[in-house]
Amino acid sequence: MLRDKFLIDSLFTLFMQILALTGIKIDPELIEIDRILEDDEIFQRVKRDLSRRCPKTLITGRNSTPVEVIIRLLALKHLYNWSYEDTVRFVNDSLVLRWFCRVYLHPLCSDKTLLRWANLIQPQTLEVFNERLSTIACGLKLTRGRKLRTDGTVVETHIHHPTDSSLLADGVRVLSRLVKRAKGLLQDEAQLAVETFRDRNRSARNAARRIYAAARQRGEAAQARIQETYRHLVRITQANVEQARQVLAALKDRQDEQAQKLRASLEQFIPRVEQVITQATRRVLAGEQVPVGEKIVSIFEPHTDIICRGKANRPVEFGRKVWLDEVEGGIVSRYHILDGNPSDVDQWKPSLDHHCELFGRPPDQASADRGVYSAPNEAYAEQIGVKRVILPKPGHKSDARRQHERQRWFKRGRRFHAGIEGRISVLKRKHGLNRCLYHGEDGFGRWVGWDIIAGNLAVMGSALFARRVSESEGVVV
Repeated sequence: MLRDKFLIDSLFTLFMQILALTGIKIDPELIEIDRILEDDEIFQRVKRDLSRRCPKTLITGRNSTPVEVIIRLLALKHLYNWSYEDTVRFVNDSLVLRWFCRVYLHPLCSDKTLLRWANLIQPQTLEVFNERLSTIACGLKLTRGRKLRTDGTVVETHIHHPTDSSLLADGVRVLSRLVKRAKGLLQDEAQLAVETFRDRNRSARNAARRIYAAARQRGEAAQARIQETYRHLVRITQANVEQARQVLAALKDRQDEQAQKLRASLEQFIPRVEQVITQATRRVLAGEQVPVGEKIVSIFEPHTDIICRGKANRPVEFGRKVWLDEVEGGIVSRYHILDGNPSDVDQWKPSLDHHCELFGRPPDQASADRGVYSAPNEAYAEQIGVKRVILPKPGHKSDARRQHERQRWFKRGRRFHAGIEGRISVLKRKHGLNRCLYHGEDGFGRWVGWDIIAGNLAVMGSALFARRVSESEGVVV
């Protein structure tokens, strides 16, 4: 049964006595974050997701890890960029973290249990969570929403550098593993020949290695070897897909749980491997330029996009583009995961509209990079009431435009806008936004959401502590 929190009982009293006797000082920023996370709207929204684990999670079953504890464990995990295993171990070993997570002297759940709970929280819930933090920050006067700066970044997915040969080898490896698992379930199937369960993984791996070796060489002979080996690797993969299809047909009428899981996995991976075969055939064997929208760069994370932003150190990135809106005070008021690599120009209006909806008024100042500039974007911002629109124009500028961008308020706005690069850097270095370690598109949304939330909690905790120090004239209480 899903519990809200641990009861205030004798264990709680004993824990607080131990904490007082040890004289351990709690990080004042954690104290402020603890107060922020007491918000009931955040609690109820997360509880609604967690209650969907089983049909009767709210009314029957043994007592679960409380919702309050789960929220704080996950916030702590992303606040310090820990793994699930490290999070559970560190909380178990620390009186301060036990206090923060409201565990006290109760036993803590395992890292696998925490992972299962975390996977129930929907990305949309985390977007609402983050918006609520922005509202709380506004209520605490940490921000007033008077300044808005917006920019995009790329969050990588957890994949290796994609090549056609490696993707074909991945497909053979995964399908061979699934076919091997099905072999024990289908021993009674007389229509399946021994060839159906043949493991082609070693053949695919060796072919991929020959391609890597030939790719390091130059000349027509090397290119001919690459082409021939690719044809061989494609034939191996096609044969493996045919094996998987035969196994899938044999599992069709099986109703046991293990067979259903295997069938779901085969239905998931077979189309992806077939797409890799088509892609390799068109690109390598036929010499065709495959459009970006028709490419797949990972059979495990098919939602990964190919993003070219013209950066010298990273001309091509594999992940998802994320658009961030930040208001004064360092609060990221909105984040949006984009599909593909759309133009930055299209992100200006949604950012302004969301800001008006969240804060009830347009910002006095709004800024973005050169890639966002367009005359309609400037006109739209002025139309809704933005007083200072800082959108530097790229390319050739007229004399009037130069004079406009040389004004003191425009230059001051450009300096303020540069701070969003620092905010993105902190989110990537401190909270792990540089690379998503969760699986699937929903997992990507959860990773980005928790990282943004953790960054906002850290900023709010630090600002509230600094305010209390200032109010007490430099004496920390």
